[in-house]
Amino acid sequence: MNLFSGSTITDVPIATLTGKVINANNQLIVAEGCRFRLNQDCIIETDVENIKVKVIGIKRAKAFLMPYHPFSTIYVGSKVIPLKKTEHYHIDNSWLGRVLNAHGEAIDDLPSPRGIDTITLRSAEAINILKKKPISEPFDVGIKSINGLLTLAKGQRVGLVAGSGVGKSVLMGMITKFSEADVVVVGLIGERNREVREFIEKNIGAEGLKKSVVIAAPADQSPLMRIQATELCHSVAEYYRDKGANVLLLVDSLTRYAMAQREVAISLGELPAIKGYPPSVFSFIPPLLERSGNGHENAGTMTAIYTILSEGDEDYDPVVDTAKAILDGHIVLSKELAQRGQFPAVDIEKSISRCMDAVVSEPHLQIARQCKRLYSMYNKAKDLIALGGYQQGNDPELDEAIQKNPIIEKLLMQNTIQYVSFEESCQQLALIFKGK
Repeated sequence: MNLFSGSTITDVPIATLTGKVINANNQLIVAEGCRFRLNQDCIIETDVENIKVKVIGIKRAKAFLMPYHPFSTIYVGSKVIPLKKTEHYHIDNSWLGRVLNAHGEAIDDLPSPRGIDTITLRSAEAINILKKKPISEPFDVGIKSINGLLTLAKGQRVGLVAGSGVGKSVLMGMITKFSEADVVVVGLIGERNREVREFIEKNIGAEGLKKSVVIAAPADQSPLMRIQATELCHSVAEYYRDKGANVLLLVDSLTRYAMAQREVAISLGELPAIKGYPPSVFSFIPPLLERSGNGHENAGTMTAIYTILSEGDEDYDPVVDTAKAILDGHIVLSKELAQRGQFPAVDIEKSISRCMDAVVSEPHLQIARQCKRLYSMYNKAKDLIALGGYQQGNDPELDEAIQKNPIIEKLLMQNTIQYVSFEESCQQLALIFKGK
């Protein structure tokens, strides 16, 4: 009997070249035996389970693999099957209102979304820098201290620098609910498991979630999952931006992404150099940040806010320093202000928006600068004032700073459920100097 009767040569299956495991621990698996490609996904077959891994390094004939998920068993000689296709995600508006993992799978007890369009982790084509949509409009975040004194623009990329316990998550939730964005993409990277649910329920809320896509990779997941979730956030935001939407991308946090890259680099034997970070980590941050921002002229906008953790002096943190050099501004949250009861605890002296000049009027800009100047003068002299070492009338500008400080501090404070539009923020700022 002819098994191939009626068949052509193209119908005959071609054997797939496979490799085998020669060494392994909980974090790193070494394989050889076939041609591997850097960043390629593979499957390791065992008697108990199939383990999905990624090629993170190649040296001579050996490939270094890292698992996406914890595995229960592996042995020397386990078959390694390289996957030819890149992982694809099927997306459309069905992703809105959903909470997903780094593979685009649902973690909100609903069926995983199946869209009609396809994206990958690096879907967007590189855009000629001379053809990017210019920044020209203010972006209303609904928070008067930011709207008035640190005005953001549609398409701007900003770092939110903060330590623990200063209201970072609350501020992100307020921006998610109050901003004028059509779509909000939230990446919760390396957070505690309980904080993921708390952020969604308490900070975003049911209304905020309707226009949001949340992608979560908590701290107990592998570094590959945290890295992939961060990259997926950008691909999703790029998709909606290119569909014409005004998108807000919130990534919490860039520091956890850098830490995940550090775990991968150290597992490959790279030595730590700068505050425990191997040098290669800082080669991944600029390409990631440059993916955000505006696209083509006929596309929508993509405003991005990255939280960056800083427990001490942020000027000596290498991730903070690298991000500040690339981003279009930074908003610093102060632990001292939070302890004094000022929320949001935005330190306007240390914060800056590099795109503010391009999107606000000259009168607004001058008032904002004068307000920051008076606030800074008062803070420098407040100890002297408290001790009675300053006599009114010695410095007219300091007298004005003392007089207006209560009004400025009131402008900087806002209830978590209170929305203040960009126009109203400008009006409240102008009232500080009315009749001067």
